[in-house]
Amino acid sequence: MKLRSCSTILTALLLAFGACHTPVPPALGPAQVPSNFTAPAARGAPVWPSPAWWTGFGSTEMSTLIAAAESTNLDLAAATARVLEAEAQAKTAGAVLLPSATASATAQRARSSQGGGPSGPSPVVANAFGLSLNASYQLDFFGRARANLRSAQELVLASRYAQQVVALSITANVADTYLGVLALRQRIAIAKENADAAKRVLANVEAKVRAGASSALDLAQQQTTLATIEAVIPALEEQEREARYSLAILLGRLPEGFDVQGSNLDSILTEQVAPGLPSELLRRRPDVAVAEANLASAHADIDAARAAYFPQIGLTGSGGYQSTALSALFTGGGFVWSAGASLVHTIFDGGARGGQLHLAEARQQELLANYRSSVLNAFSDVETQLGQTSSLADQERLRTAQTNAAAEAFRISELQYREGTVDLLNVLTAQQTLFSAQDQLVQIRLARLQANIGLYQALGGGWSEPSDLASQPIPAQSTPVEHGPPATAPPEPSPIPKTPGPGPESIPTVPQPPR
Repeated sequence: MKLRSCSTILTALLLAFGACHTPVPPALGPAQVPSNFTAPAARGAPVWPSPAWWTGFGSTEMSTLIAAAESTNLDLAAATARVLEAEAQAKTAGAVLLPSATASATAQRARSSQGGGPSGPSPVVANAFGLSLNASYQLDFFGRARANLRSAQELVLASRYAQQVVALSITANVADTYLGVLALRQRIAIAKENADAAKRVLANVEAKVRAGASSALDLAQQQTTLATIEAVIPALEEQEREARYSLAILLGRLPEGFDVQGSNLDSILTEQVAPGLPSELLRRRPDVAVAEANLASAHADIDAARAAYFPQIGLTGSGGYQSTALSALFTGGGFVWSAGASLVHTIFDGGARGGQLHLAEARQQELLANYRSSVLNAFSDVETQLGQTSSLADQERLRTAQTNAAAEAFRISELQYREGTVDLLNVLTAQQTLFSAQDQLVQIRLARLQANIGLYQALGGGWSEPSDLASQPIPAQSTPVEHGPPATAPPEPSPIPKTPGPGPESIPTVPQPPR
């Protein structure tokens, strides 16, 4: 009977122990994940971007700047330091699972009084020497310490994924800003070319005014046109200067003296990319992986809060030598030892443990909502960027045709004005149309390139979460994607950029808990 009772108690304890290792419940099902992306995408384009997606633009200077930013960007250096902080906290949490030992050595000399003779108590001087080793170990029978370690290790993963978020953002910002500098330089060059054309027309107007073939009104109108075009140039030059300064800051450099060699967008290539199955996006967005790791950490906090309801079992032991003479310290008679065990269980704490459990459960609900929000934003980002790249490609094609036609119209109107077959108003209208079309074409081309960058970023920039570290299953996909080739296996995850400055060159690996 007694044996059966002990077996029942042991079974209950083992069940309680196993309850502390519950898996993270799935946050999404197939109903929350679309079967395909509905926004248009280029057919035959590669599925998902490569880790070095920026090389597809064909700019060696851009690739050089991005490589420099990966080594010198200060935000990325701060993100690397946060990874080291999280790893240090995980190491602290794991130390609780190991025994602790302390060694001590003491030496004491004391004077006391003994006896009561005629002349009073006699002073006695005595020595005491000791050398001991103390050890203690907290049994994690119910898994509280392991749950705390699991929570800390999930936060390490979250910090690493957050570093990848920063790295992807920095890469995209460098590419965006660099292309912005080139576009502004091209717009400045267009404005100067149109100013030269306006000066050429102005010379013809002045000649006709002197010959009496044109009025002073024509002269004033062309002077106004020239001044309007020239007034745009200083503002564009200031924008270009500020964009260069922003690019320098992204590279962790001083703005003074920083410059780039590119002058226009003509040599920049446009590479198409198409996403595979939408469910794969859950493994290719580092921000989604951050939310997933935070959710898993919160679930481990719940396990730790539940384990706090069970007793704490501790083992202690000590051994050493004590003697009144240093020479006899290590004799057999001076050896002393002690061993003990303790069981501590809180009977009443005013609801503190219940409050901690409710706090952990509420935190999990918050992070569950954050995770689902990250997923929805990820799908929305991809759809938006796919739509923008398609729309801007059509706009660029139409604007190019408009610009070519406007250039031909201005050439013809200038010749006819010189021959006297049309008035100045036709020339002014053609010139203003050409200048506006050229300027807008550069801006649309820049917007299309930046939309491509945004698409690469929305698709995770070639990054993918290791499947063995994922705590959330990918929902089953019922309908294949409707465009592009079949999805290929995800590439190997890109390495975390090494960032000199604070912290070592590489990041140590913290062992991951069993899932």
